[in-house]
Amino acid sequence: MRLRYVKDADKKISAYPQYILNISRHEHFILNNAFKEEKPLHIEIGTGKGQFIHTKAKQYPDINFIGIEKFNSAIIKALDKVLVEPRKNLYLVRMDAEQLEDCLQSDSVDTIYLNFSDPWPKLRHEKRRLTHPDFLKMYKTVLIPNGTIILKTDNRQFFEYSVMAFHQAQFEFETLSLNFHEDNDPKNIMTEYEEKFSKNGPIYQIKVRYQEEK
Repeated sequence: MRLRYVKDADKKISAYPQYILNISRHEHFILNNAFKEEKPLHIEIGTGKGQFIHTKAKQYPDINFIGIEKFNSAIIKALDKVLVEPRKNLYLVRMDAEQLEDCLQSDSVDTIYLNFSDPWPKLRHEKRRLTHPDFLKMYKTVLIPNGTIILKTDNRQFFEYSVMAFHQAQFEFETLSLNFHEDNDPKNIMTEYEEKFSKNGPIYQIKVRYQEEK
């Protein structure tokens, strides 16, 4: 879902370093140090307008959350939510997911959320998919042993690709749903995209665990 260009988004991001950080391609910042209190760490890659991660932070104050988003036009909407209702356990980051391994300590993330990631359906764009083996290798580095990845998508092709990628990377499947909304999970928090488009077809969900190789 494409968003319109937001004028002066960079200036607004720079004005609130206590809530959001803009990391360029050649910069490094240890995101684990963004919080004053040490707690389990959950991250969402592709946080969009921030409804999911902001609601999570509100519901689970004993967990630290980081929302990562590549596009200013999306994350500025997430920042607006934080400005209205700040959360001490939530930090937003404007950066490319390819920088993840450089900006997070090894064995430090409990859970990674991949909510309605761009499926990049063309084969020539396969490496951009957030469940490509290169990304899964990075996730293994930053996840704690037995850490989890939870994926939701409405794209069947991306779902099937991700199932195979997780299997080949030797993640352990905990749950796999072909129609997640029919499961009526009371803990499910919808993204803005999910609220708008879930009526068009099933939502697929995968939850896997990273078992450290012996």
